[in-house]
Amino acid sequence: MSDSSLPPSLHTALKDLLGPAGLLTGTDDTASYCTDWRMLYQGRCAAVLRPASTEECAKAVALCAEHSVPMVPQGGNTSMVGGATPDDSGRAVIISTTRMNRIRHIDHGDLTMTVEAGVTLKAAQEAAAREGLMLPLSISSEGSADIGGVIATNAGGNNTVRYGNARELTLGLEVVLPDGNTLNLMRRLRKDNTGYPLRQLFVGAEGTLGLITTAIIQLQPSPRSRETALCAVQSPEQALALFAAFRKHDPSAVLAFEYMSGTSMNLVTTLIDNCTLPLSEPAPAYALVELASTRSDDSLRTLMESVLEQAFEEELISDAVLAESETQRQSLWMIREEHAEAQKRAGASVKNDVSVPLSAIPAFITEATQRCEALIPGIRVAPFGHIGDGNIHFNLVQPEGGDSQAFLSQDHAIMDTVAEIVRKYDGSFSAEHGVGQLKTYMMPSWRGGAELATMEKIKAALDPHNLMNPGKIFPAA
Repeated sequence: MSDSSLPPSLHTALKDLLGPAGLLTGTDDTASYCTDWRMLYQGRCAAVLRPASTEECAKAVALCAEHSVPMVPQGGNTSMVGGATPDDSGRAVIISTTRMNRIRHIDHGDLTMTVEAGVTLKAAQEAAAREGLMLPLSISSEGSADIGGVIATNAGGNNTVRYGNARELTLGLEVVLPDGNTLNLMRRLRKDNTGYPLRQLFVGAEGTLGLITTAIIQLQPSPRSRETALCAVQSPEQALALFAAFRKHDPSAVLAFEYMSGTSMNLVTTLIDNCTLPLSEPAPAYALVELASTRSDDSLRTLMESVLEQAFEEELISDAVLAESETQRQSLWMIREEHAEAQKRAGASVKNDVSVPLSAIPAFITEATQRCEALIPGIRVAPFGHIGDGNIHFNLVQPEGGDSQAFLSQDHAIMDTVAEIVRKYDGSFSAEHGVGQLKTYMMPSWRGGAELATMEKIKAALDPHNLMNPGKIFPAA
């Protein structure tokens, strides 16, 4: 792709504004930005813009808007639903936030961090940890996912059960609107009822209303003690009962509670190096529980052992292992975090990031498993996820040795089958990954009527020419 894919006057203006490091053209330089992490979506772009500041970003957006050039915001490019991938027209520019990567300030009094959008979640976590604080948000892709994208998709992750999603952790935002104006909502206030809470419009909007450049994120005191255990259970019902037991004893101690099916666990231990099952034998399912406290005494260990002992007596669990060191704790979490990668290595997969009420989780998993196995014989049903907050990644992996493309050609039939059962239990087909371009076709039936119409009015008001991340969330006209 040559520089001529941009209007000449726009190319010159962007080159003068952004410099050589800030403007990429040509297929060799832009190709990696045009493909999503799962390699399901392959688009083309006129250029990749890499502004180094909010001011540069605002000017670049204004220039693109003046020339009616579509813009696709992109952070770490870890979207599971093609939310940061351009279409194949080659008209759009990608605006990457990776050069806006400064941690501006950590405030111990307010327990906040002011951070630019291009900082990876992992780097932000480590900066907080150096100050004796914790950024609670934790997801599998935190090493490459950027803060801007995390907020734009309202990421949840492992600690949502205790601290909430990105929405609950975001106090302030700076956003470049589709016309190039900058909206400054950088307030550290916990209470502010002065008009509409505009920042909430952009959390979870997947870059369709504006481009997040800076954020103020809530921090927490760093835990001084943790206890982590991997438990073998016979069913989702037992996993949910185990979660209820921990919550009954001390809900404030539960930091994370994760569910893993036996099928998904087998893929991890088979396909991922250094991931072995630390239990005596495989089980139908597993629960990973982590407790955390700012206290440094041994009360958490007592709580963990007490609940697990009772769970053994009530036959909720058949085996368990407790981490005896930080190294062992990280090994247990590695097993959980490698599920997505293991499924990727196992072949084609159809991912369903769904949520249902906690009480409906066992029935949903059972019914959805039966329906998918009947739909495609040999399909590997591999659910896992954040059972503590009702979010299950109900993923389906192609039959072993099967044809990947033939399997993926049935993705809508598979997703619709799962979605039908999710709807039955009053759930959502997009819990934390977003809609992107993968599931836009579902929006009219799930968020139709006045709800979808209101969303479309907001989009039209802020982006009347549909230039900011077009083709995402809303179905094509």
